[in-house]
Amino acid sequence: MKLHLAKNTKLLIAEDQVLAKSHMHYALEQLGFKNMDYVDRPSQALSALKEYDYDAIICSYNLRSEQGGYYLLEQLNDAHSLPLTSAFIFTSADTSAEVVHAIIELQPDEFIAKPFSVNELDRRLSRVLSRKKALKNVYAFMDKKDYEKALTEVEFFLLQPEHAEHFPLAMKIKGDLFLLTQRYQEAVAFFESIINVQDFNWAKMGIAKSLLALNELDDAEREIIQLATRPDSALEAFDLLATLQIKQAAFDDALECTSLACTMSPRNIPRYQQAVSLARITHDYETQFNSAKKAVRYAQGSIHDKPDIYLTAARAGVDFAMTSEPEHVNNIVKQTNEYLRQMKKAHPRAALNDELAVIDARLHYLKDDTARAQTLLSEFHTDHAQLHSTEALLDRAKALHEVGMKKESIAILDAISSREEDSPGEVNLMAAYLKQEKAEKEAISLSPKTLNNTAVAQYKRGNLEQSYSTFAQAFRVMPKNPSIALNYLQAIVRARKSNTPMPADTLSEIKKCRETLESATLSDEKQSRYDNVKSILKGE
Repeated sequence: MKLHLAKNTKLLIAEDQVLAKSHMHYALEQLGFKNMDYVDRPSQALSALKEYDYDAIICSYNLRSEQGGYYLLEQLNDAHSLPLTSAFIFTSADTSAEVVHAIIELQPDEFIAKPFSVNELDRRLSRVLSRKKALKNVYAFMDKKDYEKALTEVEFFLLQPEHAEHFPLAMKIKGDLFLLTQRYQEAVAFFESIINVQDFNWAKMGIAKSLLALNELDDAEREIIQLATRPDSALEAFDLLATLQIKQAAFDDALECTSLACTMSPRNIPRYQQAVSLARITHDYETQFNSAKKAVRYAQGSIHDKPDIYLTAARAGVDFAMTSEPEHVNNIVKQTNEYLRQMKKAHPRAALNDELAVIDARLHYLKDDTARAQTLLSEFHTDHAQLHSTEALLDRAKALHEVGMKKESIAILDAISSREEDSPGEVNLMAAYLKQEKAEKEAISLSPKTLNNTAVAQYKRGNLEQSYSTFAQAFRVMPKNPSIALNYLQAIVRARKSNTPMPADTLSEIKKCRETLESATLSDEKQSRYDNVKSILKGE
């Protein structure tokens, strides 16, 4: 460590373990640091950062209170209150893949695994502080969002041979600035020139992002798939692949990629929220509920801990219960009520009477108490739509449709659809979902809960054409439900045997039913029925 660099650096240390703090203090003193402040909670760190300007923050990821170091950097990033001219360095004794991915996503300047030696700390701190000092003019312009001046400054920096050790980082910053200023064609050419010299992952990622922004989707996909095979770029590649698939309206594939990314790095709340949105569009109610539950779990005590995250879990629970087997409904409802209880405890002053009344109405409908559900919904008028969030109104539209008030449900969907407008070249997931919901609710009068029961009754009475049509509607809104898929497939087979006129898409529907059944774990009784259907289809 250069002595003048250490002496002129003001540090904030966030550490709550006595031995670790003692070791850190000893190591920093050995390296020549004199100006050091210590805190042991994120809230104390935030207060200190408001009062003083620090050149670097060294923070333990494993702080044992207030969501730890993760929460501190997450909050600083969200508030844009940590200038790029200041360094943020994580330390952690936990180097599991989950923690490493979580840290990488927050993009600190450095990550040091505990325990570390004085020499290791010296090497890492020297590298971070020297590059912050060398690039301070570039960072200052970026902090002001003056990206054009930052680009000019970084190009000037790259002309100075004395800064050669920082050229790789400066070139990465230059590429990032091309993306920030939407110079995508220039970005592609720049990143390709980098790769011709050295195969940096960040340059290949830059090409993929640029091609995606230019809607050159085939070329972007090739780049992204290559990146997905590399462990150090797989997480970001899955996110990019999901973005590409959303652009192509391949929502099932986008959900699969998003779910993989959630598994790799489970603390990213916006990614769970995207999974919820995609699962709704694909009618994957179980994944919708599971993603919403995980969002609540990791959001508690963080910047994301707001009433809406609990409401989303509760609403997803009701959606799942509406489409589940009867023997599972009580357990799902119990979980749903638990999220409502948690929300009331965490946010006792939240004014959510209307939202809770709708959820209560849907829960009463699940208990076959339609009259009570209708009473709870009766006081709302479409004129009040502007006073409620899109999610709240969407939930009300579902509730109204479930209790047989189809006209009122469609009116609400019409009222909120105009709020969600797609940007050119982009897919707004909420807009896509609203369009789908409206189409389904206009075409289908019965609730998901009632559809299958009605179809089974029709089938048993020998009303093949009616049962086939009702099963088709049920499968449209519950394509992941194996019982629905099996009943629908049996209805198709029986209708074909009786020469009942069949729609043109029957073969496609058979394929979808089989995909659902092949991916499900079936009871012995259902497996026997499915095996029988398969033998009939094979013999046709």
